[in-house]
Amino acid sequence: MKPVHIRRAIAASQVLEEITEIWCQWRRQKLPLYLFLAMCFNLVVAPLVYAATGEQLSRSQSWGLGLLGLVTLGLSIYLFFVMFVPEKF
Repeated sequence: MKPVHIRRAIAASQVLEEITEIWCQWRRQKLPLYLFLAMCFNLVVAPLVYAATGEQLSRSQSWGLGLLGLVTLGLSIYLFFVMFVPEKF
C-alpha cells in the first residue's frame, strides 16, 4: 500500500471509532434524544396553536405555548408514574 492509502485507512478507522463512541454515549444518555423529539413534535403543535388563536399570537408565542404544553404534559405523566409506581424511583 502507498502511504496515502495507509493514512486514509487509519483516518477511516479513527472515524469509525468516534462514531462507535458517539453511538454508545447516545444509547446511555436519552435526554438529548427526548429533547430533540419534543422539539420535532412541537413543529406540529406550534402551527396548530397559531391557527387556533386566529393569528392573535405571534409565531414565537405559539412556539412557546406549544413547548409549555409539552412540558406540562410530560411532568403530569412523570408525576403520575411517581405516585403510582414509587418503587422505580
